[in-house]
Amino acid sequence: MAIRIWRRFGQFCSIPSNGVLSGLCNNNNANFKASSSFSSAFSSASPLPSSSSVDSRCLGFDLPGMKEYIEYRRSIYGDITHKAVLVDAVGTLVVPSQPMAQIYKTIGQKYGVKYSENEILNRYRWAYAQPWALSRLRYVNDGRPFWQFIVSSSTGCEDSQYFEELYHYYATDKAWHLCDPEADKAFQALRRAGVKVAVVSNFDTRLRPLLKALKCDHWFDAVAVSAEVEAEKPNPTIFLKACELLGVKPEEAVHVGDDRRNDLWGARDAGCDAWLWGSDVQSFKEVAERIGVKV
Repeated sequence: MAIRIWRRFGQFCSIPSNGVLSGLCNNNNANFKASSSFSSAFSSASPLPSSSSVDSRCLGFDLPGMKEYIEYRRSIYGDITHKAVLVDAVGTLVVPSQPMAQIYKTIGQKYGVKYSENEILNRYRWAYAQPWALSRLRYVNDGRPFWQFIVSSSTGCEDSQYFEELYHYYATDKAWHLCDPEADKAFQALRRAGVKVAVVSNFDTRLRPLLKALKCDHWFDAVAVSAEVEAEKPNPTIFLKACELLGVKPEEAVHVGDDRRNDLWGARDAGCDAWLWGSDVQSFKEVAERIGVKV
């Protein structure tokens, strides 16, 4: 049983990815679909019982080994099973408010963009999948060279004013909204309990002002963004940097994200625990209560 639990929830778990890369704006998640908005309706978890009577169903799960896994973590770390929570940005914390192709076309009409939304989407997918030859990272500093390539390839428009309007739009709260409307309560509870929280994201330097625009920057003790760390998920370096910023060991942290390759495999390679958003956990309340913090 111990081996099976470790393989299911621990570092050696290996689940093949069958997603298709189809980003919206800054979407590095292979399972996130560009043609529609990600649902922000999440189920609520029941209150957490005492550690002596933990039942996996109380946490919104009925997976084999869940109860044993929680008890295993608590036997090592106590009632609060993790000292830190790492959170993916796009697809987990935030999602675009409108489909990318719709925004590219709407803004682009005054700049002469003629492609349909389907054409823009298909061209975007092709461009995003191309090897990025200018550097080993897509997002370097503000990421402009990469996004200029994506925008011009998707729309056929190389007008600098069009690009700048799009680029700045995706740094505002008009472009994004929180996945979980109740997230604030969960993050407040985590911080009251002494659990450190960080964002870990493949993003450019717009991420910090975006979090501030969405009024959620104060939820986090640290932000590890690939453009600053100079490492992109699933590279373990970015997860290790986040742990360093929080002052915790990798095995004391759990990462929550919606991409198997970037989030689960990358975090586990770094030595962190990892849960898949939308599958292992459905809300940040569930994340908090699963590690032993009542919301």
